Amino acid sequence: MLSIFSELDPADVEKISLHKGCNFHKAGQILFQEGGYPAGLYCINRGKIKLYKTGRDGKEQIVRLAKDGDVVGYRSLISGQPYSASAAVTDDAAICFIPKDTFLSLLKESDSFNARVMEILCHDIATAEQRQLSLAQRSVKERLAETLLMLKEFYGVEDDGVTIKGTFTREDLASMLGTATETVIRLLSEFNKKKIIELDHKKIRIANSSALLRITHVFD
Repeated sequence: MLSIFSELDPADVEKISLHKGCNFHKAGQILFQEGGYPAGLYCINRGKIKLYKTGRDGKEQIVRLAKDGDVVGYRSLISGQPYSASAAVTDDAAICFIPKDTFLSLLKESDSFNARVMEILCHDIATAEQRQLSLAQRSVKERLAETLLMLKEFYGVEDDGVTIKGTFTREDLASMLGTATETVIRLLSEFNKKKIIELDHKKIRIANSSALLRITHVFD
């Protein structure tokens, strides 16, 4: 998808430039926490962000991933509601912050920007609905195969063409799937033995994308 700011005219771009602030964030840094109120919009220039909810047992469930060009926190800005999830940096990131007043002013004054934000909002809602459907109707094995293919598309691959960029702990994958870490470890081992993937610590190589597609039953 195009940037949320791709439809802005030069005057509006200049307005944002005058008010935004850009900073470097280390992996592990928290941008905002579930239940807090937003003071502005976070725009990812470079890096990766995870949005997650924390259950009563203290376990995280990753609900969304964001990367270069994505924005996070805009739904709470528009609704005036507290953040429904927390956001943390997973890879060192350069992130720009646009104050709430600047964002809301553009939303009111620019019809094209308003339409662009609504388009992205609808896309995110559809993605969330699809995720809930997947969690409800697919087995953990199917969801893991689907998630590995999603991570390959989302993060891209290294120069070898098969290793997913970024590192993923077994806990991260379990959080995305909404299952136990032990289950993820067992299934990864199964995929590895069948030469569908290759594991190198936190690195994952997709050796057989077609096999993962078959597991997801995309062609059923």
